[in-house]
Amino acid sequence: MYRPSNPNLTASIILTMMIHMIFETSAVQFRQNLGDMLNSVHYRSDSIVINKDGKSIAALIDARLFERIRRMQGRFDALSQRLAQGFAQTLQNEGMADIDAAVAALRQRA
Repeated sequence: MYRPSNPNLTASIILTMMIHMIFETSAVQFRQNLGDMLNSVHYRSDSIVINKDGKSIAALIDARLFERIRRMQGRFDALSQRLAQGFAQTLQNEGMADIDAAVAALRQRA
């Protein structure tokens, strides 16, 4: 039987795994249980994907996670702009050929 060398670390890992649960629910169930779902997201940091007609239409996430996503999106947008400026003079065909060559080289290594 496995016995962890650091039980506190194991408990921390399990707690972290439990904290970030992702649930799916229908829009009808979401409306009927809004208060409970808000508490689940707020107090346990769960995330809830809301489905309608079999398709994911929205997600309810913790406000702290939402702020992290917003900051990451801002950094991603800034990086995308810098890349676009850096490659503005590159013709599309040449850029795509460079990308294809890089992908092929990586696949040969694997």
